[in-house]
Amino acid sequence: MKSLSVLITLWVAAPSYAHPHLHWAPPGPGDVRGPCPMLNSLANHNYLPHNGKNFDVAITKKALSDALNIDEELGQFLFEQAVTTNPTPNATVWSLANLARHNVLEHDASFSRQDAYFGSPVKFNATIFAETQSYWHGPVINTTMAAKARVARIRTSNATNPEFGLSQTGVTFSLGEAAAYLMFLGERVNLTAPKNVVEYLFENERLPTKLGWKRPEPAVGFPDLQEAMARLFNETDPDIQILVRRGMHG
Repeated sequence: MKSLSVLITLWVAAPSYAHPHLHWAPPGPGDVRGPCPMLNSLANHNYLPHNGKNFDVAITKKALSDALNIDEELGQFLFEQAVTTNPTPNATVWSLANLARHNVLEHDASFSRQDAYFGSPVKFNATIFAETQSYWHGPVINTTMAAKARVARIRTSNATNPEFGLSQTGVTFSLGEAAAYLMFLGERVNLTAPKNVVEYLFENERLPTKLGWKRPEPAVGFPDLQEAMARLFNETDPDIQILVRRGMHG
């Protein structure tokens, strides 16, 4: 009986990243969400405040560390990027809704959101996501598939959006987003991810623990992200770089 008591005590005291699926709820009245399915998921799991508002540097870094094992340096960088979306001068907090401000970090050619030209980019768009999915052949997504899906979304956005454009930041974040879903939801060394796990997060805005996903180990830092982005860039059709430069602004 004593050993059972010890186990129960350890389970209760365990950090929230050990069982995030026990603490999930969709946004309610007054809550806000943004165009990033991963950050929306962290709010739905209460890693970030569930209302989606007023995240300071400590809240941001703790959430990214607890949920995704992002290290101190990368967490600080991501906070510094996120806070630029707050239009308040000298802001020290940001909210998920701020991320929808077009051409700050949010950009055209999303994997799962419509371009801002057509309306709010916050809501998941099944038609847009279906195009992305069409390049994920088989049960495992690799860098070639991810790169082709990204290129396809840029081409489609350019062809359909009369105001298509990508800032340099947008180009970088687009590449980083493709790297992130492979790196955080899959296997970091080979840079592959189970398709069902990636689809689950995008479609449900919920960490896919029920499918066997676990918090990445060891910690994820800048070198990991930079290497993943470089590998995806090297898989990218060179012609798309010309198209991106033509649509670049800011």
